[in-house]
Amino acid sequence: MSTTPENPAPAPAPAAAGSDNTVAILSYITLIGFIVAIIMHSSKKTELGACHLRQCLGLYVTGVVLWFPCIIISLIPFVNFLMLLIWPLLGISLFVLWLMGLIGAASGQKKLMPVVGEHYQKWFANAFA
Repeated sequence: MSTTPENPAPAPAPAAAGSDNTVAILSYITLIGFIVAIIMHSSKKTELGACHLRQCLGLYVTGVVLWFPCIIISLIPFVNFLMLLIWPLLGISLFVLWLMGLIGAASGQKKLMPVVGEHYQKWFANAFA
Protein backbone atom coordinates (compact mmCIF):
# COMPACT_ATOMS: atom_id res chain seq x y z
CA MET A 1 0.00 0.00 0.00
CA SER A 2 1.45 3.41 -0.93
CA THR A 3 1.34 6.62 1.03
CA THR A 4 -0.75 8.90 -1.14
CA PRO A 5 -3.19 11.57 -0.05
CA GLU A 6 -5.98 8.99 -0.41
CA ASN A 7 -4.05 6.37 1.62
CA PRO A 8 -2.07 8.15 4.35
CA ALA A 9 0.45 6.22 6.43
CA PRO A 10 -1.04 4.71 9.57
CA ALA A 11 -0.61 6.72 12.75
CA PRO A 12 1.77 5.34 15.40
CA ALA A 13 0.22 3.34 18.19
CA PRO A 14 -0.90 5.51 21.13
CA ALA A 15 0.08 2.86 23.71
CA ALA A 16 3.64 4.20 23.98
CA ALA A 17 2.40 7.68 24.85
CA GLY A 18 0.10 6.21 27.48
CA SER A 19 2.92 4.37 29.21
CA ASP A 20 5.03 7.55 29.08
CA ASN A 21 2.27 9.44 30.85
CA THR A 22 1.84 6.64 33.37
CA VAL A 23 5.47 6.85 34.49
CA ALA A 24 5.33 10.65 34.56
CA ILE A 25 2.11 10.77 36.56
CA LEU A 26 3.06 7.96 38.96
CA SER A 27 6.29 9.74 39.85
CA TYR A 28 4.26 12.48 41.56
CA ILE A 29 1.89 10.15 43.45
CA THR A 30 3.56 9.49 46.84
CA LEU A 31 6.98 8.00 47.43
CA ILE A 32 5.67 4.52 46.61
CA GLY A 33 4.39 5.79 43.26
CA PHE A 34 7.80 7.32 42.62
CA ILE A 35 9.50 3.97 43.26
CA VAL A 36 7.00 2.15 41.02
CA ALA A 37 7.61 4.78 38.30
CA ILE A 38 11.37 4.16 38.53
CA ILE A 39 10.81 0.42 38.10
CA MET A 40 8.47 0.97 35.14
CA HIS A 41 10.91 3.44 33.60
CA SER A 42 13.81 1.00 33.89
CA SER A 43 12.06 -1.45 31.57
CA LYS A 44 11.13 1.18 28.97
CA LYS A 45 13.09 4.41 29.13
CA THR A 46 11.38 7.50 27.69
CA GLU A 47 12.39 11.13 27.70
CA LEU A 48 9.06 12.24 29.21
CA GLY A 49 9.34 9.74 32.05
CA ALA A 50 12.97 10.67 32.74
CA CYS A 51 12.16 14.38 32.78
CA HIS A 52 9.37 14.02 35.32
CA LEU A 53 11.30 11.54 37.44
CA ARG A 54 14.13 14.09 37.70
CA GLN A 55 11.64 16.86 38.54
CA CYS A 56 10.01 14.78 41.25
CA LEU A 57 13.34 13.63 42.68
CA GLY A 58 14.42 17.26 42.88
CA LEU A 59 11.20 18.17 44.65
CA TYR A 60 11.67 15.39 47.21
CA VAL A 61 15.30 16.41 47.83
CA THR A 62 14.29 20.07 48.17
CA GLY A 63 11.63 19.16 50.71
CA VAL A 64 14.07 17.17 52.83
CA VAL A 65 16.81 19.81 52.58
CA LEU A 66 14.39 22.55 53.67
CA TRP A 67 12.92 20.41 56.44
CA PHE A 68 16.17 20.05 58.41
CA PRO A 69 16.83 23.79 59.00
CA CYS A 70 13.18 24.26 59.89
CA ILE A 71 13.46 21.61 62.61
CA ILE A 72 16.65 23.22 63.97
CA ILE A 73 15.07 26.70 63.99
CA SER A 74 11.99 25.38 65.76
CA LEU A 75 14.21 24.12 68.62
CA ILE A 76 15.74 27.57 69.27
CA PRO A 77 13.83 29.55 71.92
CA PHE A 78 12.58 33.04 70.95
CA VAL A 79 13.21 32.30 67.26
CA ASN A 80 10.90 29.34 66.85
CA PHE A 81 7.90 31.62 66.28
CA LEU A 82 9.38 32.32 62.84
CA MET A 83 8.44 28.79 61.89
CA LEU A 84 4.79 29.78 62.16
CA LEU A 85 5.44 32.01 59.13
CA ILE A 86 8.12 30.08 57.26
CA TRP A 87 6.78 26.52 57.39
CA PRO A 88 3.36 27.25 55.81
CA LEU A 89 4.99 29.29 53.03
CA LEU A 90 7.44 26.51 52.26
CA GLY A 91 4.69 23.91 52.33
CA ILE A 92 2.44 25.89 50.00
CA SER A 93 5.34 26.58 47.63
CA LEU A 94 6.29 22.91 47.43
CA PHE A 95 2.64 21.94 46.94
CA VAL A 96 2.25 24.41 44.05
CA LEU A 97 5.42 23.08 42.39
CA TRP A 98 4.18 19.51 42.87
CA LEU A 99 0.79 20.39 41.38
CA MET A 100 2.39 22.12 38.38
CA GLY A 101 4.57 19.06 37.78
CA LEU A 102 1.60 16.72 38.05
CA ILE A 103 -0.42 18.80 35.59
CA GLY A 104 2.50 18.82 33.15
CA ALA A 105 2.86 15.05 33.48
CA ALA A 106 -0.87 14.47 32.98
CA SER A 107 -0.83 16.57 29.82
CA GLY A 108 2.17 14.66 28.46
CA GLN A 109 4.45 17.70 28.33
CA LYS A 110 8.06 17.97 29.46
CA LYS A 111 7.16 21.18 31.24
CA LEU A 112 9.74 22.15 33.87
CA MET A 113 8.81 23.55 37.25
CA PRO A 114 9.38 27.30 37.51
CA VAL A 115 12.59 28.55 39.15
CA VAL A 116 13.95 25.12 40.14
CA GLY A 117 13.08 22.90 37.17
CA GLU A 118 16.13 23.68 35.08
CA HIS A 119 18.36 23.12 38.11
CA TYR A 120 16.78 19.74 38.77
CA GLN A 121 17.41 18.70 35.16
CA LYS A 122 21.08 19.72 35.43
CA TRP A 123 21.71 18.26 38.89
CA PHE A 124 20.11 14.92 38.06
CA ALA A 125 21.05 14.81 34.36
CA ASN A 126 22.53 11.31 34.62
CA ALA A 127 19.67 9.93 36.68
CA PHE A 128 17.04 7.90 34.84
CA ALA A 129 18.90 8.15 31.51
